[in-house]
Amino acid sequence: MMVRRALVCLLSVLALTLSAVACSGAEDGSTVRFGYIADYNGASLLAIAARQGYWADAGLEPELTVFTNGPLQIQALGAGDLDFGYIGPGAFWLPASGKAKIVAINTLTYADRVIAQPGIRSVRDLKGKRVGVPEGTSGDMVLNLALADAGMSTQDIEKVPMDPATVVSAFVSGQIDAAGIWYPLIGTSIKPKVPGLVELASTRDFPDRSFPTAFVGGTTVDDSLTSTVISVLQKANDWRAAHPGEAVDEAAALLKVDRAKVEADAANVETMTTADLVAKTEDGTVDKWLTGLSEFFVGTGQLASSPDPAGYYAKDLYTGAFRK
Repeated sequence: MMVRRALVCLLSVLALTLSAVACSGAEDGSTVRFGYIADYNGASLLAIAARQGYWADAGLEPELTVFTNGPLQIQALGAGDLDFGYIGPGAFWLPASGKAKIVAINTLTYADRVIAQPGIRSVRDLKGKRVGVPEGTSGDMVLNLALADAGMSTQDIEKVPMDPATVVSAFVSGQIDAAGIWYPLIGTSIKPKVPGLVELASTRDFPDRSFPTAFVGGTTVDDSLTSTVISVLQKANDWRAAHPGEAVDEAAALLKVDRAKVEADAANVETMTTADLVAKTEDGTVDKWLTGLSEFFVGTGQLASSPDPAGYYAKDLYTGAFRK
């Protein structure tokens, strides 16, 4: 009977604990549920903020959840399961369509590629071929850019929507002829098994376009909490800019992967200081980046029109956090 009574008490305590965790979140000013992608862009600032104590200094406790892509995080934001997340450029059509708010620009990235099986030599050779791609992501974006540059469209290929992990396994097993995908997945999971793969296109092939990454919040922004989170990200951003080698170390530790792999991933990233990002926000450069991406998404049919970035980039909060 005593054992049974103890078990009941234990279950009651656990139930109360779980209830408290479930109810905690941005509202209590302590726990912040933050999504990220397991790469240098998505993980480095979160790792630095934790190691340097910036979260604790701000009175926040991050609850980190890893995702395979940006659209899934924006779904989680919409469902109330996240407070903030990270997206690559291929998912910017979602905040532009009113599904989220950009709260901070992170980096410029050049990690996306169209890759093909050995023997395929050009994008034009993809006509009629099976091409795997995670829809709505930067892999989808670079595929569309490459096809347009070759005078083609998705109507000329057999486009096969897949999540990133399935793209990897399908390419390695030869079930698809090509893929729109990104580093570090190419370097860590595909090249070792298909060393002769061909990189047909890269975001670096489009110098007239910019490919920012960003941190996002929900459509309804809590100004006080968001300003605090932005401040944490800005401090981590400046530490990363001043300590590029150590930033790789911190990201590798969070991701629990070999440092060399994260270093190779970071080679596809352009970081900027917070002062530079604030200046680019105030002089309209960031708006040009966002408008350029929106116009591209209008061309792909993901957006009906190109909206004013002021409607989905919380620029006043970003610049205000820097000037406090």
